[in-house]
Amino acid sequence: MPAVAKARVLIVDDAVVIRKALTDVLSRDAALEVVGAASNGRMALSKIPLLKPDVILLDIEMPEMSGLEAIPEIRKLDPRVPIIMFSTLTERGAVATLEALSLGATDYVTKPSNLDAGAASRCIADELIPRIKGLCRLPLSWSSQSKPGTPPAPGVFRPRVMPPPTSPVKVVVIGVSTGGPEALAHVLPVLPAEFPVPILIAQHMPPIFTAMLAGRLSEKSAIPVRECRSGEALSPGVAWIAPGDFHMEVRHESGSVRLRTHQGPRENSCRPAVDVLFRSVATLFGAHSLAVVLTGMGQDGLKGCEALAAKGARILAQDEASSIVWGMPGFVARAGLAEKVLPLDQIGAEIVRRVPVRRHAAFR
Repeated sequence: MPAVAKARVLIVDDAVVIRKALTDVLSRDAALEVVGAASNGRMALSKIPLLKPDVILLDIEMPEMSGLEAIPEIRKLDPRVPIIMFSTLTERGAVATLEALSLGATDYVTKPSNLDAGAASRCIADELIPRIKGLCRLPLSWSSQSKPGTPPAPGVFRPRVMPPPTSPVKVVVIGVSTGGPEALAHVLPVLPAEFPVPILIAQHMPPIFTAMLAGRLSEKSAIPVRECRSGEALSPGVAWIAPGDFHMEVRHESGSVRLRTHQGPRENSCRPAVDVLFRSVATLFGAHSLAVVLTGMGQDGLKGCEALAAKGARILAQDEASSIVWGMPGFVARAGLAEKVLPLDQIGAEIVRRVPVRRHAAFR
């Protein structure tokens, strides 16, 4: 979406306490303007044409018209306005949130289980406001003199010139954040059942959500998609997703390559972090790696791609037009680390082209 000078926010939630907390905290930020509130989806639909919000904050469970029922109707009115969902950190909340993302929601924020004023304010300030600003392309630090722009990154995109590959790809690693569930749903189903190498994915998501996402993706794909369990040995034709709140790495142990998870310090405010996964893959697989950086906010994955590039690995990035947020892939592209920058609908086919269907003894 184009950048805005000041983000106009519409709040849709049936809980008065949540509407008030959102309004109070968001109104303190000079870059944001709460232009209206609604207690259900039906009321929101009547307000959208009048208020023309730049972003909609949408609850899931509401009377008359739920958030899930409202999303398709909102998309008829405005196909591009960012919709950020609220969901609880429960199995039911995760299922509903993933359904919302598949229906056209843009992102989500998990509500704190403790809804006291302090917890709610911290959640809004730390989790919600950065997402609003990222989706509206507003700088995180804003003043009345600030001008909206693209994420800071050195230079402009220049493809990384690589010689013809001489090292076969033995592992594919994917880093993704905002917009990731739908991006992965476009990429993974393209891979054939006989895909000859493992796929490792770091997707920024909380616990419970990653297991649900793995299950949904596995249903749509020819290859199995699993949430990682620490200690599993890598095997070809399987995709593993890092579990929420855990970093995922590869290690050589007892004659085989195994996945390990840990709760080390957050990197780029993230756990799992793409950089942690990519660095470990660079160390173990080097030039035999193919890295893919998909849509996402921030610059997680940049340092990991630097480590991979230094080892001769190949790197692909999603293009700006097809990204929900061109933060993560944008930083990699502008740093000159990506060999190709491609639309989302071409990335799966490009992975298949680079990884011919033939087995190799890569995981011992």
